[in-house]
Amino acid sequence: MNEILHFFQDDPRRLLPLWLVLMSLVLFIVMGADKRRAKAGAWRVPEKTLFLLALLGGALGGMLGMRAFRHKTKHWYFAWGFPILALLQVALCFWLFWKGGGA
Repeated sequence: MNEILHFFQDDPRRLLPLWLVLMSLVLFIVMGADKRRAKAGAWRVPEKTLFLLALLGGALGGMLGMRAFRHKTKHWYFAWGFPILALLQVALCFWLFWKGGGA
């Protein structure tokens, strides 16, 4: 456990990829739950919430959720927005690690 803490304390930028994976997992699960609710005619997750989760780092999970659950694929703002956000988030990781001095 101590080694893990030192790994992140040595270079806090290492938390970003972990954060993106965690948020992607969250949004993937939320997309699946929202699709189930849509089929059941139940209460839905607001689109603003889906985009907020994508903005907070879950865009890649949102893209995967769109494909896996065939959810929100006809909405241009999801079909274009999630991939653009995912690209920006991955680019930020690369910039932080390589352009920003590396780990």
